[in-house]
Amino acid sequence: MPYRRPVTFPLAEWIDGHAGCRHDLAISGMVGTIPSPSPSPAEVRRADEAELRRRLAHDLGVETDRLFLTTGASQANALVLLFLGRQPGGRSPGMCRVCLPEYPPLFDTARAAGFQVTEEEGSAELAVVSQPRNPEGDLWDRSRLLDWASGARSLLVDETFREFAGTRSVLSSERPQVWATGSFTKFYGADDLRVGFLVAPPERASAFARFHGHVTNKLATYSVAGALHALRARESTRRVVGKVLRQNLTAVRAAFPRLRAPDGPVFFDRIDTGEHSTALARRALAASVLVCPGSYFGDPTGVRICLTRRSFPADLRAYLAVRGSFSPKARGPGRAARRRPGGTARATASPS
Repeated sequence: MPYRRPVTFPLAEWIDGHAGCRHDLAISGMVGTIPSPSPSPAEVRRADEAELRRRLAHDLGVETDRLFLTTGASQANALVLLFLGRQPGGRSPGMCRVCLPEYPPLFDTARAAGFQVTEEEGSAELAVVSQPRNPEGDLWDRSRLLDWASGARSLLVDETFREFAGTRSVLSSERPQVWATGSFTKFYGADDLRVGFLVAPPERASAFARFHGHVTNKLATYSVAGALHALRARESTRRVVGKVLRQNLTAVRAAFPRLRAPDGPVFFDRIDTGEHSTALARRALAASVLVCPGSYFGDPTGVRICLTRRSFPADLRAYLAVRGSFSPKARGPGRAARRRPGGTARATASPS
């Protein structure tokens, strides 16, 4: 029988498996839109993990001994979840609160680490959330984030999209037991560098350092050099990325005039209840349009759309043509407000 590679990350396999689509609305990072950071031979020779840690810690306003390097945000999140999931005698670590739709490795890896995933309020060992949200693109204000996480002993915030929003890290809050993670793959388009990072709470940094030392290796020198190069070029990158996103947000506002502009490079087009969004995504494929079904994010009522390609205005028109013929009940990114954990709800737009 022919060898079949096991499915390891369904969302990534969906995107990679349909990478030849003419209209790609599935890539959430800037790779392919801006040049990947390319360090010079001299920068590679000078590359130093300690310097990269110092630069990142300084930017985030934390002590260097709290910051740890990883091969990406997914590994960073997994390390935190596995560290927090360890319990004597193999006992379950308890409840992990999420707010669906959410980036799948956050809640899938939490389950793998032994947590029971829930959307319910109340006491929990851990709360996990992306900020800005993936796939919805919205950035919660600090009071909303902390209110939602109340009752959770620890809070893990994936800040992979934070550079797009240009906001301060949640680490600047005074909430105890906050973990934050990030990556160079989205804003910097540096998928080939394989660099991510995490910040541990002050009271857990020493214990986590021992765990991190056992389960990770040093990063490739080229990756370290590329990350330092990206940080030095951050402001020029911000200008280019901002120009692309402003153009694409103009197209979004024209199509969805009541939509609150996303803070991240994505938004969630909620179609209807039931499994319709998966069927829509497959119908879109027939027209060579690639979007991500919400079922991968724990919410089958919508699709994720990314704003990172220069071709986005034309790609969005192609998607809307498929969407418009798919179902007369399609209602845009949440025309009816969806009840949110914590008693909040958010109404957004229907397309023009």
